[in-house]
Amino acid sequence: MTLSLPPDTTVRTTGPRLPADPERWPDVARLPRASALRTAVARRLVESALDRLPLRIRHGDGPRSLPAPGTPRDGVPTLTLHDPAAFHRRIGADGLIGFGESYMAGEWDSDDLVGLLTVLATHVDELVPAPLRRLRGLWAHRRPSGDRGTVEGARDNIHRHYDLSNELFALFLDPSLMYSSAVFDTLPGTPDALTAAQHAKIDRLLDLADVGPGTRLLEIGTGWGELAVRAAARGADVLTITLSEEQRDLAVRRIAAAGAAGRVTVELRDYREVEGRYDAVVSVEMIEAVGAEFWPAYFTALRRLLAPGGRVALQSITMPHDRMLATARTHTWISKYVFPGGLIPSPDAISRESAAAGLDITYDEGFGDHYAETLRLWRERFLGDPDAVDALGFDATFRRMWELYLAYSEAGFRARYLDVRQLRLVAAGPDGEEAP
Repeated sequence: MTLSLPPDTTVRTTGPRLPADPERWPDVARLPRASALRTAVARRLVESALDRLPLRIRHGDGPRSLPAPGTPRDGVPTLTLHDPAAFHRRIGADGLIGFGESYMAGEWDSDDLVGLLTVLATHVDELVPAPLRRLRGLWAHRRPSGDRGTVEGARDNIHRHYDLSNELFALFLDPSLMYSSAVFDTLPGTPDALTAAQHAKIDRLLDLADVGPGTRLLEIGTGWGELAVRAAARGADVLTITLSEEQRDLAVRRIAAAGAAGRVTVELRDYREVEGRYDAVVSVEMIEAVGAEFWPAYFTALRRLLAPGGRVALQSITMPHDRMLATARTHTWISKYVFPGGLIPSPDAISRESAAAGLDITYDEGFGDHYAETLRLWRERFLGDPDAVDALGFDATFRRMWELYLAYSEAGFRARYLDVRQLRLVAAGPDGEEAP
C-alpha cells in the first residue's frame, strides 16, 4: 500500500514556480496526483540517469533566479532545479509530459536549453535501464481518440496549432512565412540568409516535381502561400489546399498581392476530398500531421491524384523506426501541447506506405543540419521580442511552452534523433516516369 498525495488545489504564485492560469493550463497550474513511492522511484531514476550524462545539476534555493542565457563557457549545460520535489513528482506521474509541464511551470531552467536537450536526446536510450523500459505503459498515456486524423479530427488538430494567430507566426518566421526547414548555401545559417534559404528549399522541391509553364500543380498544405506564388511565377496552374482558415485567409491576400491570383486557387479542403489528376503534387512537412493510421489513405491519395508521367515532391521530418513505433503508442508532450494527432514517420514507414500505394521513390536526400539552424533562427527571433508575444494575448506559460517546443525540436536535429528529407515519388508501372 502506498501513500497517495492529493493534487494541489491552489495555484502557487510565490517561490520558484511561475503562476499559470488554471483554466487555460490546468495541468501546469496544479501538480498531478502521484504516490510517494512513484515520486521517489522517479527521483532515483532521474538522478541516476543524469549523473551519467555530461551536464551539471544545480538546485536553486530561495528566490527564483534564472541562469544566464547562452552556451556555458565549458560547453557543459546546467539543469537548474528550482523546485526539485515538483519536478520529480511530475515525471513520476506523467513521464516526459511531466518534464515539459515542469518547464512550463518554471520549476527548472538551463543556461543552455538546446544543449541540455541535445544531451538528453543523444543519450535517450540510456536514460531508463533496459529492464524498466518494459514498464513504460505504467506512466505513458494513450493518445486521445479525439486526436485521430479523421476528416473532422484533422480539421480540429490543424485549427489548434495553425490557427493560433498569423501574427504569432509572423513574429518568428522570416517574411516568406515558410514554416518548414530551409536549405542554406552555407552553415551556420544567418538571419539575413533565411528568406533566400527558404526560397532555395521551395525551388528544389519544384525542380523535383518538374514544375514549369503549364504544369497542373496540387499543393497539399498551403502554409501562407509562398510555394504557390513561386510555382505560379514558373507558369504553373496551382490548386493549393489547407485546413487552416487563418492560413487560407492570409495566403489569399499574399497571393493576390504577388499578382498570382489568376494562377492560384486556395481551398479549405482535406487531401482525401480532392478530385482530378495533376502533373505534379507537392507536400511540405504535412505528412507529420496525418497520423500513422491514415498514412495509407495519404499515399493512396497521392497516387490517385497523379497524372501519368507526373511526380510527387515530398518534404518530411523523419525519425528512426523503433522510436517512431514507441512514439506512436503514447501521448507525448508535443502531441498534448503543440501538434495534436501528429506522428513523425520513419524512412522505413514512408518507403513501405508509398510502395503499397503504387509509388516508387526515385530521389531521397536528408539535410537535418539545416533544420537545426532554421529552428535556432526561429527561436532566437521568438525570444527576442517577448512583449510582442504578450501583446497578442499569449501569456508567460505559453512563451515557455513555445520556447521549449522550438528548443526541443532543434535539439532533436542536433542529436541526429530527427532528420528532414526531400523525396521524389513517381507512379510504379506504366504510368510512372523514370526520373533522372
